[in-house]
Parts: sequence; C-alpha cells; structure tokens
Amino acid sequence: MSFYDACVPAYLQILGSLSAILAKAEAHCAAKKIQPEVLLGARLYPDMLPLTSQIQTVCDFAAKGCARLTHSEVPSTPATEKSFAELRQRLANTIDYVKTYKPEQFDGADQRDVSFPAGPDKTMTMKGQQFLSHFSFPNFYFHAAIAHGILRHNGVEIGKRDFLGVN
Repeated sequence: MSFYDACVPAYLQILGSLSAILAKAEAHCAAKKIQPEVLLGARLYPDMLPLTSQIQTVCDFAAKGCARLTHSEVPSTPATEKSFAELRQRLANTIDYVKTYKPEQFDGADQRDVSFPAGPDKTMTMKGQQFLSHFSFPNFYFHAAIAHGILRHNGVEIGKRDFLGVN
C-alpha cells in the first residue's frame, strides 16, 4: 500500500461520513423542534470543545496533515462556522482540498521530517510515518468520534455504520 493510499482515502471516508451525520443532526433538530444552536454548542463534558469546534478540528487535521506530509503550504482555515450548512460546506471544502493531492506527492513522505506546532511557541518534528500514526490520525479520529458521540448522546439516530460512512 502506498503512503497516499494509507492517508487520503482514510481522511476522505470520515470527512464524508461527518457530512452525512450533520445532515441527520439538522433533520433531527427540525423533527424534534430543537434549536440548531443547542446541538452545535453541545459538548460531552464542560471542558471539552463543542460540536462545531470538533468538526472544524477534524477538517484541520485532514487538510493540514496532507499539507505537512507533502511539504505543501499549510492552509489557513479560520473557525467561523456557526450553522450546520456552514459546517457541511467546510467539510465539502476540505474534501475538495484533500482530493487535490496526487499519489506522487506522498512518495517518500513516510520518511520525511514533518514539523508542526505543539503548543504556544513550540514545534515538534517527526518522520512522516510517525506523524501520521502517532499524531495526525489519532487527533483526526478522536475529534470525529467525539462529534459522533455528542450527536448520539443528544438523541440523533446514528450508529457506527454512520461513523464509518457505510449507511
């Protein structure tokens, strides 16, 4: 399996599934007469990020992960979304961005040095394989799973198949 095949399809699968999950969440709000802001601001615990930020963070880990692994310019994506439609548009934009990457851009990426911010005024550097498996993917999947958990906890009828994008 190429490094491209290990990265890009995995990012695209979950980005697509989150878009479908958000559509179900919006329909849930309409059917149950719940203000969308209630779900968009929902958290699993008070010190955790709300749903909106979880989706924004998932998008950032996918886009910036690809950019860092290929030594491309890291995109700047301000977190300004406040509605389901805006979050789905951010997911769509991220999907389009990730799809621009070509397999040859990932040639040798597993052995490249990848530097990334690790807090205020701190940078970490790892080899691409380590960056993907120990930093980018774990963070990407964590925030995707938390977004799913927030919605499931709030009554949206979704399950594992929705998370995997196979419904």
